[in-house]
Amino acid sequence: MRVAIATDHAGFILKALVVEQVRSLGHEPVDFGTWDTEPVDYPDVIAPAARAVAAGDCDRAIVLGGSGTGEAIVANKIPWIRCVEASDPVVAHLGRLHNDCNALSMGGRIVGVEVARACVTEFLSTDFEGGRHVPRVAKISALEEEGRGAR
Repeated sequence: MRVAIATDHAGFILKALVVEQVRSLGHEPVDFGTWDTEPVDYPDVIAPAARAVAAGDCDRAIVLGGSGTGEAIVANKIPWIRCVEASDPVVAHLGRLHNDCNALSMGGRIVGVEVARACVTEFLSTDFEGGRHVPRVAKISALEEEGRGAR
């Protein structure tokens, strides 16, 4: 699986750990930046990573920042992205299992090393359960279509 990874300056330290964890799980990380702690506007690095998933160039995305909130908002603005913001591996697991989330957001100022590893593992190893959740995900997609025609 190809995993897009992007961070702003506040998540930069966490990014190295995430890249390492993605590789250790047998996946290919695709780095969208940033590459240092110089302040950047997170939409500039998060949106390209989310677009790579939406376009099919990557299978999933992991986006990082200080809290993970702004990064999740940006990722979720990209059509066909369902990003779960997780500071707990159970949330990362359920985001995949029930919502077929294709992006994970975490905050470098929020999660510690072991929690981040556990979130990445759950996010990359959990399959969408399907079943009763399929119509719900379809309704999310319908809302997205509705929003695209609203303006």
